Amino acid sequence: MAEKRMFAKIIIDSDLFLDMPLSTQALYFHLSMRADDEGFMNNPKKIQRAIGCTDDDMKLLIAKSYIIPFKSGVIVIKHWLIHNTLRKDRMTLTTYTNEKSMLRVEDNGAYSMIDNQLSTNCQPLDNQASTNCPHRLDKISIDKNRLDENIEEKERTTPKNKKNVKDNKNNNAEAVTLTEKEYDK
Repeated sequence: MAEKRMFAKIIIDSDLFLDMPLSTQALYFHLSMRADDEGFMNNPKKIQRAIGCTDDDMKLLIAKSYIIPFKSGVIVIKHWLIHNTLRKDRMTLTTYTNEKSMLRVEDNGAYSMIDNQLSTNCQPLDNQASTNCPHRLDKISIDKNRLDENIEEKERTTPKNKKNVKDNKNNNAEAVTLTEKEYDK
């Protein structure tokens, strides 16, 4: 594991970062200094206590998306790959492969959760409906039903179907005419 770390000015000079309290900024720097070569660490609370930061500092880093927490207690520095790049031959791969598999690297180099991971984190407890989940089943079902209705409506109004309706009317008219002729006989 490398002993030196770098920080990209594009991240730490942003208004979003500088608007955070100094204790929160310090926590970010300390977490980044102690993360492994891919930006993961399993003891963020230890670092938090060692430098005298509060739980609010950690919550603020999560809320502002500077770190990504996992249920296992492991965290990853979201902008790690923007800050630090190591040659493959000098890099020690992370031992947190399960957590790493839940992430993707964006075009700008930032980590983010894979979309299907969001839906698994939105599972309601017991028999309660989840209100903060962006991928709710009832919303998807409603949209699917609307899509099916729109497709059926378009199929009914296509020129091919209109022609069939006209042909049916002509056939009915002929049938009525034939029946009247037969009736006269």
